Amino acid sequence: MRFKRFTAVFVACILACSLLAGCGGGASSAPAASTPAAGSTPSGGDAAPEQVTIQVATWDYSSNPSVSNAVAAFETAHPEIKVEVIDIPSADYNTKLSVMLNGGDGLDAFFIKDASSTFDLYTKGQLLDLTDYIAADNIDMAGYNGTDTPFNIEGRQYGMPVRTDYYVLYYNKDIFDAAKVDYPSNDMTWDEFEELAIQLTGDGKYGAHFHTWQACVENWGVQDGKNTIMDYETGYDFFKPYYDMAVRLQDAGAIQDFGELQSGNIHYSGAFASGNVAMMPMGTWYIATIAESMKKGEANLSAWGVATLPHPADVPAGYTVGATTPLVINPSSAKQDAAWEFVKFMSSVDSAMEYAKVGAIPGRLNDEILAQIAALDGMPEGLAEALKVTNIVPDRPIVADVTEVNDMLGQEHSLIMLGELSVDEGLAEMAERAGEILGK
Repeated sequence: MRFKRFTAVFVACILACSLLAGCGGGASSAPAASTPAAGSTPSGGDAAPEQVTIQVATWDYSSNPSVSNAVAAFETAHPEIKVEVIDIPSADYNTKLSVMLNGGDGLDAFFIKDASSTFDLYTKGQLLDLTDYIAADNIDMAGYNGTDTPFNIEGRQYGMPVRTDYYVLYYNKDIFDAAKVDYPSNDMTWDEFEELAIQLTGDGKYGAHFHTWQACVENWGVQDGKNTIMDYETGYDFFKPYYDMAVRLQDAGAIQDFGELQSGNIHYSGAFASGNVAMMPMGTWYIATIAESMKKGEANLSAWGVATLPHPADVPAGYTVGATTPLVINPSSAKQDAAWEFVKFMSSVDSAMEYAKVGAIPGRLNDEILAQIAALDGMPEGLAEALKVTNIVPDRPIVADVTEVNDMLGQEHSLIMLGELSVDEGLAEMAERAGEILGK
């Protein structure tokens, strides 16, 4: 997956992000707590409410304990609400979700898998405005560390962050130890990263590894939160320092040649696990993978670590880039109050603890949650501190035409890294083509 543009934790599962918005649809003015239809089961002289069932769509549910554990915890806390999970294979999710929403088959809430589908859902009026619910229940949005912002459209909130992933720096302790060099700190600039990568290159070792995704260069350009991949009017000058760095590192042999990675279809997990890469910026979803490889003895290294993502010199430590999986409500649902109780719980600290138990990084983070993830078997020393970020910048904004622009940037990225275009030529083409896509 790519992180094209992500305090958080870590993960074992990927990232999907998307947004929502209902054209004109919105929560009723003062939403109340879920009040299921009343029943008349006597208990101690009092009538117990009849259980209401809500339908929730997600993907690969049977193999995703983070979601299933959180759903079970919700049903324990809310016995008056039963969750019927519609489990759709990942590859078919977006298509089948669209059919369900367009067909009006009673779906109450759903997870958004891909950011590219969010704006379409919004323009089709298939996302319920949650702003009034949030205000009525006094939800603290600051606890999401910015992961909620992509789902705020024109000042209204259409989705709540449930899971997130963001970029960190993985490093091979064996290479640092052999070179007698200090491990990366949680406050390292990209200039310092480049210098360190050059220093650790040699004897068959690469100082760093940049995967072939454009996100592994362009994300650093949006890390400060000042620009997005849609800001073509700047000539994409905010990408330039990082493309210059990537080209210098490639020319110096400090990172593997882009063409070799592309033609060999070399995956970043194999590159790092091979033991000849000192540092690799990559998403938190890789933590569980490398931990499992280490436990099985499949990785060709004896010790690894995680540091906070390096940052631009004029940006504080703790800024990173990521993507978030939101949970939203179908505005056509007849059980919106019950669906809100579910959405509220799944984006709460209680649900976050369930995610943390299996190493997945929830949208809402705190020190206790980070400590729980860091205490899992096989986690490296210092992980909780490395994951304690202060701001997660979305890799892509939720706007019209973002998918087409992003795809174009990937094409130009390849041309730059293959040496077919200079950095300046590539950025100029990016700006020109983005302007054409956006009709300006």
